[in-house]
Amino acid sequence: MRLLSHIHLQKAAALTAALLIASGPLWAKESDETKPNVILCMTDDQGWGDTGYNGHPVLKTPNLDAMAAGGIRFNRFYSGAPVCSPTRGSALTGRHPYRYGITFANTGHVLPQEMTLAEALKTQGYTTGHFGKWHLGTLTTKIKDSNRGKPGDATHYSPPWENGFDVCFSTEAKVPTCDPMKKPGTDEPYGTHYFNTDGSVATENLDGDDSRVIMDRAVPFIRNAVRQGKPFLAVIWFHTPHLPTVAGPEYAQMYEGIEGAHPVYHGCITAMDDQMGRLRKELDDLGITKNTMLWFCSDNGPEGSSRAPGSAGNLRGRKRSLFEGGVRVPGILVWPAKIKQPRIVDVPCSTLDYFPTVLDVLGFRMQGQPLPIDGVSLLPLIEGKMTQRPRPIGFQSSGQVSLTDNRYKLIKSGGRGKGGSGRRADGLMLFDLLEDPGETKDLAADKPEILEAMKKTLSDWQESCRASAAGEDYR
Repeated sequence: MRLLSHIHLQKAAALTAALLIASGPLWAKESDETKPNVILCMTDDQGWGDTGYNGHPVLKTPNLDAMAAGGIRFNRFYSGAPVCSPTRGSALTGRHPYRYGITFANTGHVLPQEMTLAEALKTQGYTTGHFGKWHLGTLTTKIKDSNRGKPGDATHYSPPWENGFDVCFSTEAKVPTCDPMKKPGTDEPYGTHYFNTDGSVATENLDGDDSRVIMDRAVPFIRNAVRQGKPFLAVIWFHTPHLPTVAGPEYAQMYEGIEGAHPVYHGCITAMDDQMGRLRKELDDLGITKNTMLWFCSDNGPEGSSRAPGSAGNLRGRKRSLFEGGVRVPGILVWPAKIKQPRIVDVPCSTLDYFPTVLDVLGFRMQGQPLPIDGVSLLPLIEGKMTQRPRPIGFQSSGQVSLTDNRYKLIKSGGRGKGGSGRRADGLMLFDLLEDPGETKDLAADKPEILEAMKKTLSDWQESCRASAAGEDYR
């Protein structure tokens, strides 16, 4: 049932006009270079330290390591939020999710007025696919499904096929990372389903490693796009390593008896890494590696519990926190057509930047901001021309707020400060992320001018988000 079809048809027509008319209010086309393929890969709860290339002592991620060594490795890549749903919204819209009601996991949904990257690229002849975890709305009004799907309930119905995706193999929320349709260790149904593009429940090829199950759908989509001679957007959002973590025996055995290893947790990450290698080989075999933007990141920091012992490296905090460990995540871009020499980048970048970057690559330039975009184009950075981020990254989550610029970070981590002993009554802390990435020394008392300037920027940005949330952007 296409509950939002009429609204989305109207939006597609308006979007086409905005993109293609030079005097349009949003974007103006300035060039017509070859259109690259775009792949956005994202893991779920993979911490900054959960890769071999970031120094994990036992975890094996040879394919991610090869990507980091062969493209751009982002030392300061940030998820849009410290939890999953808001980050996913940021990746598809370029806008902070507080602007449209996705303030936490299982909260809100993609509104029909929002413009997704898939919708924008469809106007430019792209075919689009979503594979894996959606978590931006419910996928059915017919059956009980996952966290929020209920018969007859369209309150948060906003599936990927109503938001610009032509081909879908999607779940509303988490599933086990192996045998995804079963409760771990049983044959009982888990309760979350994979849905196909037409809204039907998938029933075939659902056993074994979940990352492989997802890639089994993404690869044919890519092959078909190449066969048709169409550029494509493939959004591949793995469930790994979110709880419940399960690893196939061949992967768990890789870590048996190794000091410091957690066979199930580390095994499911290596299984996902194998699928990233499979994807890269497929791009090579199809002859499209050079002109494909292959992005990889995580949606937030690690859970960090005994059952999901992810690592944030030397960073403070973890999932749900706006300290660095909750939002600084692995980030990689491989795009041989533009990235001639591998390099490590220290400029802060974000999932918010996908949307404006891809449109910039296609030759569109922003013309005013009737719809506020929080991300920035990273094309100048990719071309080696950007050494500083032009504006800071704002964060909000569950009473926490922060602002990250090229060097400093202003943060209120939740709860009011008590004053005294150097602690500000407003709870604000200031950190120098270049000198102190672990956020151990609060500089609020030492650098009042920097603090006050960042406080004003943060306040203005929060007010802009409040106006968006009140519907001002859509009037």
